[in-house]
Amino acid sequence: MPDRVSRPGNRLMDRPEYKSKQRPLTCSPDTSIFDAVTSMSEKNFGAVIVVDPDKKVLGVVTERDVMNKLVALELDARKTAVSDIMTKDPRVASESDDMLDWLRIMSNERFRRLPVVDDNGQIKAVFTQGDFVSYTWPDLMYQMKSIATATVTKNWPFFLIGGGLALYSLLMVLVISFIN
Repeated sequence: MPDRVSRPGNRLMDRPEYKSKQRPLTCSPDTSIFDAVTSMSEKNFGAVIVVDPDKKVLGVVTERDVMNKLVALELDARKTAVSDIMTKDPRVASESDDMLDWLRIMSNERFRRLPVVDDNGQIKAVFTQGDFVSYTWPDLMYQMKSIATATVTKNWPFFLIGGGLALYSLLMVLVISFIN
């Protein structure tokens, strides 16, 4: 389990996405798959969080669950409850957990949605792998810039010769096209 972090900046609750996230789509365990999928479609959500009456997470139903556990088995969506196909007892993060720990865990354990709860265990948000992209993207861009700089600097004479040849070739094409 990730460590709780007291310093601001690295906690899930400190991410800009956290404050602007829509409330998670939730339902009770006895909700039909049909009703859950209808709500998911209306709100353009990829998952519904199954909660108890106290808003504590019991499970998660994703589009993939619907395809693999309902459609593939030819079950009736109106008669099947979300509790029949949900991923039970999913990993749940606390608002004050370290974001980098969860990024690593989600990547290693191959799950895409992370319910986030408050100190009372009530659902507050759902982080997806896409939410973490905004955190890692600046680092990736910096790394790419560093690699490109190192590559160009190391091979500068070849870039100069190649660039010169490309420019010469382009000029020759232009000169010949104007002559004809």
